[in-house]
Amino acid sequence: MLNRRTLLRGAGTAVVALGATVPPAAAADVTRVLLQEHPSPAPGWDTAQTLVEIPPGEASGRHSHPGVEVGYLVRGEVRMEFDEHRPPLYLRTGDPFFIPTGIIHNAVNTGGETTMMLSTYVVEHGKPLVTTY
Repeated sequence: MLNRRTLLRGAGTAVVALGATVPPAAAADVTRVLLQEHPSPAPGWDTAQTLVEIPPGEASGRHSHPGVEVGYLVRGEVRMEFDEHRPPLYLRTGDPFFIPTGIIHNAVNTGGETTMMLSTYVVEHGKPLVTTY
C-alpha cells in the first residue's frame, strides 16, 4: 500500500522534493512515511503529511518543526511530552492534537500496540521538516 512512498527507518536523512528534510525516527523500529507534500497557498511555505508508527514502549525522539503540526492518532495510545513548561498530553485512538511552531516534543507509545499517527505540517520552505535533539 505504501510501497510507492518514501519510507524512513533507522539512521540517515532523506531529502524531499520541496527542500524539506525528514530525518528518521529515534528508534530503529519507529517509522516515518512521507505521504505527500505540496507548496502551501501561502507564499514561502510548504505542506507535508506523514504517517508515524511507534511500537509499544518506543518513542519518536525529541524533535521540533519549523511550523505547526496538526495531527490525529489513528491507532494506539501516546504520551506527548514537551520540553517547555506544559503538562504531557495523553492521546488515544481518535484524538486530534496540535503542536505549535518550534516546540520540542516526544511521542511515547504507552499502549500495547503499535501506534499510528497522521500528521500534517505547514512549514517554512527550505527548512528541515524535523529537527532532532
